[in-house]
Amino acid sequence: MNMNNSGREYIADKDSALLQYLYEILAGQSRTSIKAYLTHARITVNGQSTTAFDHPVRKGDRISILEKGMIMKKRGGEKETRVKIVFEDAWLIVADKRSGVLSMSTGAEGEVTAYSLLSDYVKRMYGRNSRIFIVHRIDRETSGLIIFAKDERTKMKLQENWNESVLERKYCAILEGRPHEAAGTIHSWLKENPKSLKVSSSPVDNGGKEATTHYRTVSSGEHFSLADFELETGRKHQIRVHASLIGCPVTGDRRYGAKENPMGRIALHARSIKFRHPVTGKIMSFDTGLPNAFKAVMKEDSCNK
Repeated sequence: MNMNNSGREYIADKDSALLQYLYEILAGQSRTSIKAYLTHARITVNGQSTTAFDHPVRKGDRISILEKGMIMKKRGGEKETRVKIVFEDAWLIVADKRSGVLSMSTGAEGEVTAYSLLSDYVKRMYGRNSRIFIVHRIDRETSGLIIFAKDERTKMKLQENWNESVLERKYCAILEGRPHEAAGTIHSWLKENPKSLKVSSSPVDNGGKEATTHYRTVSSGEHFSLADFELETGRKHQIRVHASLIGCPVTGDRRYGAKENPMGRIALHARSIKFRHPVTGKIMSFDTGLPNAFKAVMKEDSCNK
C-alpha cells in the first residue's frame, strides 16, 4: 500500500470484482464501511471514479481510496459504463444495462436511463433527428440485455409479434438458500398493488396477469444458490416473486423477502436473449455470460461450505 496526498493506493495482484477485492485488502474493516467508500464515490480504478460494486479489476490496476471530501468527478471522454452496446445494425440496438439504471424515464427531470444514454448516442453518431424506441423493459435493479429499435416500424413489428419473435430469454440469479426441487416450473397470476408497487402472486386467476417461469439450480454453496431462469411470460418482478414463492428469494431483494445483500444490489441479470430479427428474419442470439460479481459471491460461498 502507498499513501499519497489524496489517500491510500493499492496495486491489484489478481483479477476480481471491485467490492470483493476491497473486502480482501481491507479485511480489518466492516463490510458496511467498505461499501460506503463506493456509495460515496471515494474509490478510483486507474484514476477513474466508480461506484459499481461489480466493476472489473485486473491485475496491475491502481485502486485508490480517496480521503473524505476528495471526490473524483467524471472527466470528459470517460467511457460510459452504465449501458454497453453489444450489437447494432440499421434497425436495432442490443445493449447490456447496469443494475440501478432505469430502462426508460419515469418522468423525473434529468433522469439518466438506458433510453436517454442510447438516445444521446444515436444523435451524436447519426444526427440530431435520429431516434430510438424501447421494445421491452427490465427492472431498474436488474442488469442485462435489453433491445431498442431505431425506427417505429421495427419496434411495432417486434412488439406485435413478441411471443413468436422471441425464442428464448434467460436470466441468472443468486438465490438465498437452496430450492427444494433442483429444477421446476412456477405458474401463477401476478398483480401489482398500485400503492405499494409490490407484486403479489395467486395460484388462481385473481384478475392479474398469468406468469410462467422455468428454473434450474446450477450450483449451491453454504448460503446461496446460483440458478438459471427462463421466461414464458415477461411480467413485472416475475422472477423476483416466483423465486420468493419457492422459498429462495433473490439475494439483495428485500422487497420479496431477502435477508442478505452480498453484492449491494439485487442479484438478478438478464443474461441471454434469442430472437428472430424483425427485418432480416435472421435468428439473433446474445449471451453476456455470468457476471464477475456473481462468480465472486458463489466462489466465496462455496469456500465456506
